[in-house]
Amino acid sequence: MADEKVKSEAMQIIGMFQVLPRLVVFDLDYTLWPFYCECRSKREMPSLYPHAKGILYALKDKGVDMAIASRSPTPDIATTFLDKLNIKSMFVAQEIFSSWTHKTEHFQKINSRTSVPFNSMLFFDDEDRNINTVAERNSWSFIHADTNMMVVV
Repeated sequence: MADEKVKSEAMQIIGMFQVLPRLVVFDLDYTLWPFYCECRSKREMPSLYPHAKGILYALKDKGVDMAIASRSPTPDIATTFLDKLNIKSMFVAQEIFSSWTHKTEHFQKINSRTSVPFNSMLFFDDEDRNINTVAERNSWSFIHADTNMMVVV
């Protein structure tokens, strides 16, 4: 029931905007869920942040595509958790791999898979270094998950 309430609230907020991003890209660790998946076992049942699922469903219902950009060193665990949470199919692209590029490589692959221009993407991440590095290379909008601060570059 809580997911439905969050979804309803998110739908109202999203409805206030005339233009929506074509693609919303999410980090996983400490953005969608409150842990590093490499510190967990595949046998565990993961959980999302309380509002995450409702927001994901609201975006889906509004026709906004979603993708994952994660630098997790354990993509097998991350993918297992997405399956267990029944949200894996919500994402049109899932770029989950360890990298030193602060997600620029992830976004290049997402762009290749989806053909969505970078300036039509919205990125949620909890790490400044990922946001800053990606912002230097492309004109995107970003949300920092910890501070809820939006930076439009």
